Amino acid sequence: MWLFLTSRLRTWLLLTVVVPLATGLLRRAAQVLERRTGSTQVTRALYKAGDLGDRARATLRGGRRRR
Repeated sequence: MWLFLTSRLRTWLLLTVVVPLATGLLRRAAQVLERRTGSTQVTRALYKAGDLGDRARATLRGGRRRR
């Protein structure tokens, strides 16, 4: 099916569906782990990965970067 979609449509689908879903899942996993084990390097890394996806989407939309 991917073969029949244009490259722009595939990019749009990835940015609007897959990236938000993945960042949400990463944050949810971080929350579950943090409840069980407390704040660890793994939970902080999962939170950062979730934030990275949000920052990338905001930048692609033309939003300003947070400092």
